[in-house]
Amino acid sequence: QVQLVESGGGLVQAGTSLTLSCAASGGTFSSSFMGWFRQAPGMERELLAAITWSGGSTYYVDSGKGRFTISRDNAKKMVYLQMNSLKPEDTAVYYCAATWGSWSSNEYDSWGQGTQVTVSS
Repeated sequence: QVQLVESGGGLVQAGTSLTLSCAASGGTFSSSFMGWFRQAPGMERELLAAITWSGGSTYYVDSGKGRFTISRDNAKKMVYLQMNSLKPEDTAVYYCAATWGSWSSNEYDSWGQGTQVTVSS
């Protein structure tokens, strides 16, 4: 059974950086995409970025372009989201997810429990 566990969230000041981590276990991920999503209060969940385990190809949607970088460590089965120049509007619960379908879909197959990121001004 696939298990995804996020960590690294917290309260940070605007302008600083934060790196989120996602530990993946219990599945065969070689053909999957791993994605980072976020959901702010009262907002829909949005995809930020995705990466393939094999090859490490990365994909970004508008919200994730420029300040966010997705990466992975195959040996450790870890996926990361580095976030720079954080803004108060980046405040949200951040989720790691896996899909064996389309990386750009919001309907990923497995989800972590989420980690809260709060950016103070």
